[in-house]
Amino acid sequence: MTTGGIVLCGGQSTRMGVPKATLPFGPETMLQRVVRLLGTVVSPIVVVAARGQSLPALPDEVTITRDEQEARGPLEGLRAGLKALPESTEAAYVTSCDVPLLVPAFVERMIELLGDHDIAVMEVDGFPHPLSAVYRRATLPHVESLLANDRLRPVFLFEAVRTRRVQPAEMTVVDPELRTLRNLNTQEDYLAALKAEG
Repeated sequence: MTTGGIVLCGGQSTRMGVPKATLPFGPETMLQRVVRLLGTVVSPIVVVAARGQSLPALPDEVTITRDEQEARGPLEGLRAGLKALPESTEAAYVTSCDVPLLVPAFVERMIELLGDHDIAVMEVDGFPHPLSAVYRRATLPHVESLLANDRLRPVFLFEAVRTRRVQPAEMTVVDPELRTLRNLNTQEDYLAALKAEG
């Protein structure tokens, strides 16, 4: 199965007033780091930004696309990302730009667990993580239908197609501390992640 990657960064900002995509993380920005790590296990990579959002420099092979409509949440970004993928790409691992501790083996394991499902989504304590999930390109019509009906919650998509809800116990063999799920929402989160990475 040909699997790509989609990184959603449209409009994300921190409580520090700086867009997450441009926050420094070592010698690169958070977006550059996530794109680099994801690119070690999937290809092609699509980055979805908000309209007018400026992004740090990315490799030439990365496709940049924009949300069709603003402030519509992850389903809007998913639509833009899936539409930007080549038709030969059957599925994509979808993540956000604020997970600098992403473990590439986590992505590979999620793809493996997709099996014959339409979506494989990480679920922790009953709560799905729509930006730690694999989506088949074939789910695009369902995404567009939900958006057209203003049903913007990803859970509506999970209910509409064959969805595999992946549990933490299935992932700790490749990511024991589930570092991949640590998105950064505060300065404290950011500093803790920098410290964790040394």
